[in-house]
Parts: sequence; C-alpha cells; structure tokens
Amino acid sequence: MSEMRSENGRFYFEEKGTTTAEVSFSPMGVQVISIDHTFVSPSLRGKGIAEQLIRGVISHARSENLKIIPSCSYAEHHFDKFPEDRDVLQ
Repeated sequence: MSEMRSENGRFYFEEKGTTTAEVSFSPMGVQVISIDHTFVSPSLRGKGIAEQLIRGVISHARSENLKIIPSCSYAEHHFDKFPEDRDVLQ
C-alpha cells in the first residue's frame, strides 16, 4: 500500500497512477467542509483504508480549525463509531 496523499479537497491512495481509495471534501461556507464521497477499491475493503482517509480529513480539519459535515454514509458511520472525533462536527 502506498502512502496517503492529499490534494485539492481529497485524501487518497494511489497505485501505479490509479486511485485505489479516496475521500473527497468540499467547502460549505466559512470554516466548514463537507465529506461528500468515500471510495475504496473492492480489493482493499475491510482493511481500515476508509478510516485512515477519514482520519486524514479530521486531522486536516483540526489543524485548520474547520468543522465537518459528514454528507456521505461512511463519514456518518465513522462519527457514530468514534465519538472521540465528534469535536470537529458542525
């Protein structure tokens, strides 16, 4: 597995030039972002990859003093499962 990367509103993993997993987010106003899409290639599912990506966005939000709206179902699931991360919720 490659190293997690970030650019232009997304955190992702890539293998041989192909995105194998990503979470995307977009601005929703002043100091607020929405996690709007999570994708993990079928061959990588069940390995905690989506959680790593969501945690990347959470870390970014904390460092930039942003709040998050979890608009995709996986992001909603993450915040239900990990109450300690709810400090960044809008």
